[in-house]
Parts: sequence; structure tokens; C-alpha cells
Amino acid sequence: MYTKPAPRTDQRSLFFDLESQLNQKHPLYLLANKIAWAVFEESFKGLYCADNGRPSRYAVWSGC
Repeated sequence: MYTKPAPRTDQRSLFFDLESQLNQKHPLYLLANKIAWAVFEESFKGLYCADNGRPSRYAVWSGC
């Protein structure tokens, strides 16, 4: 006789907190929290359009 499989209960949520999934003792995780990301965001701000982001690759390649 066929029985229905038990419902999966290991799914946490469709939207989850990425930090809770990462190893918070990993050296790259620790390094990422020591970097002043605002400095990079400010210096790269001029390379992106304020209302639609970076131009597509096609527009860059075709010279449009």
C-alpha cells in the first residue's frame, strides 16, 4: 500500500536572514565586517546612474 510522504519541516522560510546561514567565525566573514563599505559606495557612486543602475553590457559594447 502507498502512503503519502511526511511533509517536510526543514524549510525555514522563503525569505531568510543570510547572516544566520553563514559561519560567523569564518575569516572572510570577520574581514567583511571590518571593512568600511561606505567609503567604496561613495567612491563608486559616480559610476552608476541614480535611477536605473549600471548600463547594460550591450550598450557598453556597442558604444551607444
